[in-house]
Amino acid sequence: MSKHVVVIGAGLGSLSAAIRLAAAGWEVDLFERLPGPGGKANSESIDGYRFDTGPSLLTMPWVFDALFEAAGRKREDYLEFIPLEIICKYFWDDGMVLRTWANRKKLFDEIRRTTGEREDRLQAYFDRCRKIYDIAGDLFLEHNPKEPSTIFSRQFFRSLLRVGGIDAFRTMAQAHEESFLSPRVRQLFNRYATYNGSSPYRTPATLSIIPHVEYDGGGYAVAGGIYAIPLALDRLARELGVTMHYNTPVEHILSEPAGKSDRFRVRGIVAGGQELLCDAVIAGADVRPVYRDLLSDETARDIVRYSKLEPSSSGLVFYWGMKRGFPELELHNIFFSRNYPDEFAAIFDRKTCPEDPTIYVNITSKVTAADAPKGCENWFVLINAPCDEGQDWQAETARIRARIIKRISTLFRIDLESAIATESVMTPRDIQEKTASHGGALYGISSNSRTAAFSRHPNRSKRYRGLYFCGGSTHPGGGMPLVVLSGKITADLIARYEQ
Repeated sequence: MSKHVVVIGAGLGSLSAAIRLAAAGWEVDLFERLPGPGGKANSESIDGYRFDTGPSLLTMPWVFDALFEAAGRKREDYLEFIPLEIICKYFWDDGMVLRTWANRKKLFDEIRRTTGEREDRLQAYFDRCRKIYDIAGDLFLEHNPKEPSTIFSRQFFRSLLRVGGIDAFRTMAQAHEESFLSPRVRQLFNRYATYNGSSPYRTPATLSIIPHVEYDGGGYAVAGGIYAIPLALDRLARELGVTMHYNTPVEHILSEPAGKSDRFRVRGIVAGGQELLCDAVIAGADVRPVYRDLLSDETARDIVRYSKLEPSSSGLVFYWGMKRGFPELELHNIFFSRNYPDEFAAIFDRKTCPEDPTIYVNITSKVTAADAPKGCENWFVLINAPCDEGQDWQAETARIRARIIKRISTLFRIDLESAIATESVMTPRDIQEKTASHGGALYGISSNSRTAAFSRHPNRSKRYRGLYFCGGSTHPGGGMPLVVLSGKITADLIARYEQ
């Protein structure tokens, strides 16, 4: 008789865990309060324009390939990944433009031509990024460093002997200050701290593995948009026999005392007023509402410690249907702030949107023409923002919208306002309400300390036997490939402890 697991949530982490366990012979029921899969990686259609609502750049495609291979399938039969020749296009207010090419020679030539940065410094930087990844990448991304099986592994001890090489004792900004002569190049690479919702002036330089992953592994678009990924994983999960329960929120996780007075055994869930018993439960939602709402327990040591950690940044998003095309823009575009340090001080210290925000514009209709009417474009416009702590988001939205329109209009010498045919907005409060992420944090906790990477909530509960976690608020963190890997780590732990 097969064992039975319940998965809560249909984000990429939950779908990853469900697929791996179903492929291993588990009976899997997945519950999601929304009408379809995706979690933060969702989709919205407005007046003939389609928008991805969350992640936009695909990296580490081998993570997705491995997931399909674990199920005996080929990813290419479900998803088309399109390698990008130009990963991103960067704009500064003085008119300087820089394209980051996937090809290393073109990238170095572009940076040298536009900023004067020396090629030997660029090469030394990428060599150091690769070294950090070689030391810590596989160990950290494929395993949970808090598990005994990881701590006592030969690989862990090998990495421990080389720990001085991961550059953990200076910030990312300090590393870039020493690596590059050009302030523009420092700003460009400081941006990678935002990939997990952190500040480059506080996060350790260890996070330089992010540009290594992007430039060595490449950046990709997805045919049909990022939302094609959860749709494909939903299809695969169904083929493997996973029972999907959409529009069905889990109301409670059932448990009973187990041995010590502060230990429990999970025995099932309540959904739609009905109990469903099982051998294990995977919570793919943000860990705080899981403890607060589903366990009615905010005293567990793991969540008490986690709740004291600084949350990651959130985002203020504008979905603009544009009535014309913009050939000067690529799929991914960045309009840099003039005062980068103040941008992060605003987000993490003053808890407000920056006065001069960096603006990200993603246009999927550059790849998937059907995402916008003919001759038009769908603009996903994002600025980094603080988590919701009661700010006046109506006022913040109006202020930021005016600044975005003025900056892009001035830079391109156009009337951007007149090009907007339709519009929708998502604030950090909206993100919290739609995705159940605490404060609308996009990546759970920030990495604004040397130990933050080891402080994420564990994938296996210590108080509740049979309860496991995956998703952006757990190890190894946020971002699509990391969330998919969290599902793998969780499925591996269940195979170890629940057989």
